[in-house]
Amino acid sequence: MINLVRNISYRSLRVWQRNRDVYFVTWKTNLVPPLLEPILYLLAFGAGIGALVHEVPYRGEMVGYTVFIAPGLLATQVMFQSFFENTYNTFVRMYYQRTFDAIVTTPLTLEDVMAGELLWGASKGTIGCAIMMAAISFFGVIHYPHALVILPFSFLAGLFFAGLALCFTGLVPQIDSFNFPTFLFVMPMFLFSGTFFPLDVLPEWARTLAALVPLTHVVNVMREACLGRLPARILWDLAYLTAATIPVCLLGIYLMKKRLVK
Repeated sequence: MINLVRNISYRSLRVWQRNRDVYFVTWKTNLVPPLLEPILYLLAFGAGIGALVHEVPYRGEMVGYTVFIAPGLLATQVMFQSFFENTYNTFVRMYYQRTFDAIVTTPLTLEDVMAGELLWGASKGTIGCAIMMAAISFFGVIHYPHALVILPFSFLAGLFFAGLALCFTGLVPQIDSFNFPTFLFVMPMFLFSGTFFPLDVLPEWARTLAALVPLTHVVNVMREACLGRLPARILWDLAYLTAATIPVCLLGIYLMKKRLVK
C-alpha cells in the first residue's frame, strides 16, 4: 500500500481533467436527471406521504416530513453519482473504450489513473449534490449559511463511495455483475440509512446495523446542516467517514491495478 501512495503524483489531475471535459461536453444529459430527480422525489414523498405524515420526531423535536427527507435525498445523490461513476463509467473506460490503455502510454502511472478516477467520482457526487441543493432550495427546506458545509463534505462522502465503487470494479467479471453490489449494498443503504424515516422506529439490532452503514453518517451531517445547526456530535460522523475513506480508496486502487496488470 505504501508503494501505491508513492506512485500517485499530481499527474492524476490530468485524468480528472479529461473526465471533466467529457462531462461538460455531455452536460445536457448529465444536468437534467439530477435536477429533476429531487423535484420528483419531493413531490412524491413530500406531497404524497407528507400529506399523511406531516411531522416526524427527530433528535427530540418534531420536524416537517419534507424538511426531514430533503437532506436524505442530498446524501443519496452523492452516493449514486459517485458510485455509478466509478462502477459503470469506469468499467466502460477500462474495458470497452480502452481509455486507460491509452493513458498509461504517457508518463502517468496506473496509480495516477485510478487516483484521477477517484477524484472525478467524488467531484461528480459533489456536482450532483450542488445541483440538487439548488433545486430543492426553492422549497424552503434548507437553512443557509449552515447548509454550505454540505458542499465540501459531499466531496469527502463522494470519495468514500467512489473508492467503494472502484473496489467492485476491480473484482466484477463483467458489467452486468454490478447488479449485485447495487442491490446488495447500495439499495439497502438507500432505504435503511435514515433517509425516509427516523431510525428510532427500527428495532435495536437494526439501529446498530444502520450505525455501521456509511450513508447513515452522511445523512446525519447533511440533515443537521440543512436544519441550520452543526452540533459537536457530527464530529463522530466526520471521523467515521474519514477513517473509512482512506483504506477503501487504497484498496480500490490496489484491486484495479491488480486487474489491469494481468
